[in-house]
Amino acid sequence: MKRFRDHIPSVIRPDVIPTSDGMVITELDSVPGGIGLTACLSHLYADHVDEPPVLVGGRDGMVRGFASLLEYRRSSRSGCVALVVSDEAKDYRPEMTWMAGQLTRIGLETYSVEPRQIRFTEDGLRLSAGDRDIPIALIYRFFELFDLPNIPKSELVQYSAKKDKVAVTPPYKPALEEKSAFALLHHPALQPFWRGELGEETFLHLTTVMPRTWILDPAPIPPSATIPGLSLGGRAVMHWGELAAATQKERHYVIKPSGFSELAWGSRGVSVGHDLSQIEWTAAITKALDAFHRTPHVLQEFHKGRQYHLDYFDPSTGEIRTMAGRARLSPYYFVAGEKIELAGILATVCPADKKVIHGMTDAVMVPCVSVQDHVQ
Repeated sequence: MKRFRDHIPSVIRPDVIPTSDGMVITELDSVPGGIGLTACLSHLYADHVDEPPVLVGGRDGMVRGFASLLEYRRSSRSGCVALVVSDEAKDYRPEMTWMAGQLTRIGLETYSVEPRQIRFTEDGLRLSAGDRDIPIALIYRFFELFDLPNIPKSELVQYSAKKDKVAVTPPYKPALEEKSAFALLHHPALQPFWRGELGEETFLHLTTVMPRTWILDPAPIPPSATIPGLSLGGRAVMHWGELAAATQKERHYVIKPSGFSELAWGSRGVSVGHDLSQIEWTAAITKALDAFHRTPHVLQEFHKGRQYHLDYFDPSTGEIRTMAGRARLSPYYFVAGEKIELAGILATVCPADKKVIHGMTDAVMVPCVSVQDHVQ
């Protein structure tokens, strides 16, 4: 609809890998987890560390920034904010419940709810809080669009948004939840468009930090054509089947679902080429091509993260230990109209032998600080 045409996600989180050659952005997440976790960790480090360094965003940056974008999206509507967390994303309910409490504490009445707790009326959406029946002014959609068929009352929420009875963010825009955007950025036919829209400097910067990516489309490729920018051993690749014959050194690539799949988040569904046997790599390519019409996959260059040494507390022994690991930085950008705020950065450090970096039992997760104009 026209009134939603210019809406973009209110929270944008790139996944940034520090490498020996600089920073690399592997994904852009418009429905990211970790908002409450990063906010809570910022409170803990600011409150319990003697003379703490300056946290990116400060102690309350995540809470204030999130409140700012929610108030902007709520606009003049009366009622509360509902953080709607699906069953698929149920692991994030504790952090969103914590965040709802913090938002309410600073004056923005907010509840973390399951979709089935929402009640539909002709006048709008409502929810019950104790003995109160409260109108909902804004829904923060903490579920991805592939999950819509499993969301109770999802059609009623969309109907209410269509009739302007409630505001919803992120907007219902499938393209913004696809990893194929990276492939479109690098597509040679679109380069004049990107240069014109972004400007030469921004375009060159983005194509440097965003790895080359290709959509694994099984459509036949003419015999006289090659896949733009893709080569093996110095020779151009003319069809996807050639990838199957790549040596382990040649297949420093990642295959992952682009979107609209329960495997497209949380690092599930990811295949790291040089970490697989030849048979497993060939099977991953075949599976991705076969799934194109249901769940498109992308092929992306793999960039190895720098190794860091991090001290952490081991609760099983009560000792401080040192872990060699690789990091993923998750900066949270909150968008409220023309105002874009970097509210905090969460670092996830996984053991050095892990190829894919994500939240896991072996990981250390800490907020980042600013040190002499650099981030740590």
